[in-house]
Amino acid sequence: MTVILAAIATSFIITFLVIPVIIKYSQRKGKLMDTPGRRKIHKRLTPSLGGIGIFVGFFIASLIWMPLEAFSQYKFIMAALSIIFLVGARDDILPLKPLYKLIGQVVAAGMITMLSGIQLESFYGIFGIYELHEPLSYLLTVFTIIVITNSFNLIDGLDGLAGTIASICLIFYGSWFFLVGETFMAIMIFSMLGAVFAFLNFNWEPSKIFMGDTGALVLGFLFALLTVKFIDFNYHLARPNSFHFEATVTTGICVMIIPLFDTLRIFILRLTKKQSPFTPDKNHMHHALMRLGLRHSQTAITLGIINLIYIGIAILGKGTSDFILLPVILVVSVLFSLALDYMIIRKLTKGASQYSKSKAKKTTV
Repeated sequence: MTVILAAIATSFIITFLVIPVIIKYSQRKGKLMDTPGRRKIHKRLTPSLGGIGIFVGFFIASLIWMPLEAFSQYKFIMAALSIIFLVGARDDILPLKPLYKLIGQVVAAGMITMLSGIQLESFYGIFGIYELHEPLSYLLTVFTIIVITNSFNLIDGLDGLAGTIASICLIFYGSWFFLVGETFMAIMIFSMLGAVFAFLNFNWEPSKIFMGDTGALVLGFLFALLTVKFIDFNYHLARPNSFHFEATVTTGICVMIIPLFDTLRIFILRLTKKQSPFTPDKNHMHHALMRLGLRHSQTAITLGIINLIYIGIAILGKGTSDFILLPVILVVSVLFSLALDYMIIRKLTKGASQYSKSKAKKTTV
């Protein structure tokens, strides 16, 4: 526990000291700023390289506090995260074509799958499938990593949101891996937590800096491999064990519910409008909540609470199988989405009605 607290403190201090330097350098250069636009919520030029500060704090703290005997096990994870970091930094400084970003992610995901031993070995009973041939196992793992990585990147749309969701997910995974004896993994996770905590000091409304693709892709990739590791490790965890979740796949989904559900929801909305699912718009959950009148900080806290509720459901139902818990989560998510859309339509209708009355009154006068 002492080492974990030291890792948190080390990454926090390093990131907290590095980010102001990044802010001043970005402001001086001018070109390293995120420009407001039609698809963006912020209204002023803001530095977008906060992810560099997060990664530097995380990387140094991990190297300092990770025992030497763990290096052979985690060197491939750190190498893959470094590739994602470089891809994100390059895109923030000089935009990359989506194809090149995808290639970088596939290379890093392949490295994790084939060299680190972190992979999905089966469907764990989902659809009645348990075992997979090795090539299919590799493809499923790479696909899962790519989906989670980019899903998390998509929620980085307003002050404090990505950092809030990241903190919640890191606390859950870090605590769980520590409790089941995966101390080295916990050290790495809590090293990232300290860096994210430090970043939030500068990213909370009104934000002084964004994490950019540099931070969002690194965090998304880390969550992807942690989710894969959790699902497989939890499934093979010796029973009886107080920290075993019977619904191994559904629990992983609950932890990452905000980015995963938001991505699924946005893809469905775009397809129903006969648009490409990759067409950027302002229909994400955080955009929807802001249309209801919530500020950046209120939206981040609201989605953070929702994330905690899903994790709470997974914990309360840890003895329940995927066959029962997964349909429950899907139904709850659909009802939440419908309720959100209903509230938006109601507010827009009310606003239009008030506007019509106001216009009629002016005409009468």
